[in-house]
Amino acid sequence: MRLRRATERRSKLRFPMNREVRYKVLDNDRIVDSGLGTTANVSSGGIAFESEAELPTGSFVELSISWPALLNQTCPMRLIVFGRVLRGGESTKVCTVEKWEFRTQSRQVTATMPLRIDGKLQRWAEYRREVMLKASAVGASA
Repeated sequence: MRLRRATERRSKLRFPMNREVRYKVLDNDRIVDSGLGTTANVSSGGIAFESEAELPTGSFVELSISWPALLNQTCPMRLIVFGRVLRGGESTKVCTVEKWEFRTQSRQVTATMPLRIDGKLQRWAEYRREVMLKASAVGASA
């Protein structure tokens, strides 16, 4: 076990999970990309997923992952994750998990992915920017 910890850079254990994921990328306060992919592995600190699009490192991202369990054995759910893109290369993307919530989803599967513009990703990104600005201001005055 010591050998694994010495070579493992991640602080959280990752679990293999192959689920459909929808993503939205925010840059300069507007959604610049959205698409579909498949998760590769998940942890409480990060998610790796496969997609053909290149995502800008450092961008705010919202992932919507189909969840394998049903609410009350009848209602499909999605795990919604807010984070930042750590790596957005050719096929495998990795993002942090900074905030998450479960939502129920429609029982009908649609062929197209409607792009929600409810502002939740924008509000979360603005909050994170404010927190980072306050932290840097406190650090500069110390």
